[in-house]
Amino acid sequence: MADRKQSPKRPLIFYYLISLAVLLIINAFVLPMFMRRQIMEVDYSTFLEALEENRVLKVEMSADGQELAYVALDSHGERQTYVTVLMPDPDLLTRLRSSGNVRFSRIKPVEPNPILTYLFSLVVPILLIFGLGRLFSSKLQTKMGDIMAFGKSNARIYLKAQTGKTFADVAGQDEAKEALKEIVDFLHDPEKYTRIGASLPKGALLVGPPGTGKTLLAQAVAGEAQVPFFSISGSEFVEMFVGLGAAKVRDLFKQAEEKAPCIVFIDEIDTIGKKRDQAGFSANDEREQTLNQLLTEMDGFDSRKGVVLLAATNRPESLDPALLRPGRFDRRIPVELPDLAGRIAILKVHARKVAMSPQVDLEAIARSTAGASGADLANIINEAALRAVRQGRNRVEQEDLEESVEVVIAGYQKKNAAISPKEKEIIAYHEIGHALVAAKQTNSAPVHKITIIPRTSGALGYTMQVEEDDRYLLTKEEAFARLATLTGGRAAEELVFNTATTGAANDIEQATRLARSMVTRYGMSDQFGMVALEQVTNPYLGGDTMLSCSSETAAEVDRAVMGLINKAHERAISILKDNMDKVHELARHLLAKETITGEEFMQILNA
Repeated sequence: MADRKQSPKRPLIFYYLISLAVLLIINAFVLPMFMRRQIMEVDYSTFLEALEENRVLKVEMSADGQELAYVALDSHGERQTYVTVLMPDPDLLTRLRSSGNVRFSRIKPVEPNPILTYLFSLVVPILLIFGLGRLFSSKLQTKMGDIMAFGKSNARIYLKAQTGKTFADVAGQDEAKEALKEIVDFLHDPEKYTRIGASLPKGALLVGPPGTGKTLLAQAVAGEAQVPFFSISGSEFVEMFVGLGAAKVRDLFKQAEEKAPCIVFIDEIDTIGKKRDQAGFSANDEREQTLNQLLTEMDGFDSRKGVVLLAATNRPESLDPALLRPGRFDRRIPVELPDLAGRIAILKVHARKVAMSPQVDLEAIARSTAGASGADLANIINEAALRAVRQGRNRVEQEDLEESVEVVIAGYQKKNAAISPKEKEIIAYHEIGHALVAAKQTNSAPVHKITIIPRTSGALGYTMQVEEDDRYLLTKEEAFARLATLTGGRAAEELVFNTATTGAANDIEQATRLARSMVTRYGMSDQFGMVALEQVTNPYLGGDTMLSCSSETAAEVDRAVMGLINKAHERAISILKDNMDKVHELARHLLAKETITGEEFMQILNA
């Protein structure tokens, strides 16, 4: 559990300066104002007038004979203190004696106390300097301590089951859990394995796309095994000074052996585990030294003591082969995107924490979220709960979940978007073009929803298709049908308005990417056949590709891609021409309602 963030403490000198400033302000403004309210300054004639009227009660003269302070009765009969400049007056004492009721005296100069003078002139400054010196020296020691702690591991240690996670909190990753349960069983009962001569795998590498639950699985292993759990990110080993990352690795494994049996989890291990090559890093590179130390430590520690190293990455292709060999990371556990059953299980896990309506159909939500990760599904449940609160309900309904799916996919609705009627009509025909081309092809997924409400992602509308079941293979006919569907929006614009708009930009990108993959990776081109002309560089992070062919072949690939897209475009135009009456009818209906379901769409199309 993360500690509550505390506000930084201010240095003691800050409070010294604030106190000094307050004292100066009081001395310069507040005290003079207060004194002026208590003592009134008058001229000497006023004093003489009060003396003649017998209103003076007490008189005090300064030692230097320059000022005179007296107490007299004012016009209301109240005692008031006055001060005036003392004029040369040889008859003043005579008048004061003749007055009878006036007490008068001379103010004696106050002799300074030698002890107080010594304290304030010598002892207090020395104490102040000593205190400030101690303050600054402690700050310096703290900074030096931080510098000297560079070689210490800053891994977060969770003792026993403080991770709060078990395998019950992990859904949709049954295969990964099965592979990790053996590690948990070994940590619980190591003698069962050592009796036969088996040793615990030193390391397990969790590989998969972001958001699939790799870190959650590692925490669940520690929670199930009831052992200490060391958690650290690979980036925390990377330091500015050479050798400090290696020192952190040594300190981490030293702490782990002291607390064995335990689990050490390194997240994003590709930060320090990248391949070593002569062109990339020099022999003294900090990252390479950290990797070498990690390899050495993995060879050195005894797995029979119960120290298990878990690591997670979404870039396994970039890891050094020495890190992946048996004896270091013995197991590579894929943590892939969940299938339909997995998505249903994940939604149920997160729905336990939210008040749900009994009529909620999580299976329908799981079908409409093909390709979503566990983090995406958790976000969908949370967005649905937030929407229910905004609508004033105390539980989540099906419409909240459906809207949250669209929020995660396309963003929030832009309710204040000013779209002209002409543009809205073009958008409606564009989306109907997609939907009708998809519906008229046998190898296309069914239409689930059509909308022309703009979204914050930039989409002015979209057509949602939902497969009836999870698909792991894509046939050539299905890929071509998808191409035709993608070109259906532009085809409708050309047929109805005899023009082309920028609304098809995203469709063109998707169609080009799919057609290129059909030619270069899937072997679905008659011209090239089963030849791999492109390689996927990072399959878990967007699937960026790199051509592996000559420039002449690349030009032929471009022509083949354009041929496929043009052929799919011609099919879309042909389908729309044969159903123009339905195109107009459906577009008018969509313009009137702005959002229609797949059932409404099919009823009008088949009527």
